[in-house]
Amino acid sequence: MTQVSGNPDVPDLGRRQFMNALLLGAASGTVLGALYPIVKYFIPPSSGGAGGGVTAKDALGNDIVLSNFLSEHNVGDRTLAQGLKGDPTYIVVESSDAIASYGINAVCTHLGCVVPWNASENKFICPCHGSQYDSTGKVVRGPAPLSLALVHTGVSDDGKIALTPWTETDFRTGDEPWWA
Repeated sequence: MTQVSGNPDVPDLGRRQFMNALLLGAASGTVLGALYPIVKYFIPPSSGGAGGGVTAKDALGNDIVLSNFLSEHNVGDRTLAQGLKGDPTYIVVESSDAIASYGINAVCTHLGCVVPWNASENKFICPCHGSQYDSTGKVVRGPAPLSLALVHTGVSDDGKIALTPWTETDFRTGDEPWWA
């Protein structure tokens, strides 16, 4: 082994560089391993395919099958399901054999409370600050500044209710969707 310094007690530069690289690799591996779950926490999960659609789920997390859903609910019912991004979403029964082509996101546009359907008054009434929405989710009384968000509803090939993002003009107001 050639000695650069001339002192036999001082290792040559190649060995020192190797030890420094080994130490740096071990330390950076440990730091990256600790940071990975933190970074992963702040990156939202992908919703899957390009359409961004999901299958609606009931309170127990089971897929909602249209035929079963219609047999258990009456015309005019608005029933909560787990929708896009996990948000509570109302599925509207239009007739004994069909649901509405839209679903209503149940998150209040004022402070984010879940807005229950009040069948006796035929509107959604927020329990937090009293905002009111008509049967389609259009705001009729504040303090909520905007109508409830919409999603498209449909039926997948296997008979389950599918929800996809609503990107077209809001049929209730004629405006572009604020949630898109």
